[in-house]
Amino acid sequence: MKTLEVGKIINTHGLRGEVKIVTWTDMPHDFEKLDYVFAKMRGKEEKLDIKNVKYQQNNIIVKFAQIDSIEQAEKYKNAVLSASREQLGELPEGVYYIADLIDCEVFDEHNSLIGILTDIFSTGSNDVYDIKRSGRNNLLVPIIDGVLTKVDTENKKIYINVPEGLEEE
Repeated sequence: MKTLEVGKIINTHGLRGEVKIVTWTDMPHDFEKLDYVFAKMRGKEEKLDIKNVKYQQNNIIVKFAQIDSIEQAEKYKNAVLSASREQLGELPEGVYYIADLIDCEVFDEHNSLIGILTDIFSTGSNDVYDIKRSGRNNLLVPIIDGVLTKVDTENKKIYINVPEGLEEE
């Protein structure tokens, strides 16, 4: 079963075993669709059934069936949570999981290989692709209108129009 990391338990919440989670998805409400997640900690993975989801500022509060006290919840601090792709469902057209884009080859408008996509980060207004180039500094490309032309996750290839003014040497 293929899974994607969806968040991390950062703290306990209350005395009855709820935990505070920072989500790693663009849509925190995705947690409401999930029946369970896998918690990875200290090299082990454990299935946790979701009973309830609440929202608090930039985090979510989750009650898992297997955790009934603050003492039990403490043991899960810093656990990374993943969910099966089947539970997360299909993405809208033009939306991709970051995990599917990382390690893709990136080509320019002339079909020349620029490098390999190593990271994606958000500036708030747009994403920025961090592209590792052979023998040169990484190229940081803002993904704004007209830049991303084609994504082929099956063949691990991305095509972009390099914005004017970015280092192209």
